Amino acid sequence: MVASQGAVVLIVEDEPLIRFNILDVLEDVGHVALEAGNADEAMVLLKARNDVDILFTDVNMAGSMDGIQLAKRVRAMRPNIGIIITSGMVRLDPMSLPANTAFLPKPYQHEALISAIDSMTR
Repeated sequence: MVASQGAVVLIVEDEPLIRFNILDVLEDVGHVALEAGNADEAMVLLKARNDVDILFTDVNMAGSMDGIQLAKRVRAMRPNIGIIITSGMVRLDPMSLPANTAFLPKPYQHEALISAIDSMTR
């Protein structure tokens, strides 16, 4: 699957192997992938870069906030950014999420992530 247009995607995942795998998959289909190991690192990147189109975050991770708190802060800072939340522990009702937010339960297929990103960048 090839992305129609490359998006800048910030991956926030505390498990390095998962993060690196997602990074490779997204770059292989033409997206620009940035990475952060926790929400604090993600906030530093977001303050330094104005070109992030999509935030892809895990819910459970170490640091001062979890992925849901991060998503709320990012939505307040940048209302137009696409947000994709993932978790293997927490189940979120997609209908209860704000506009332009998606939930992918773990384990997910890479194609589902790519499709979610593509739908947010059209």
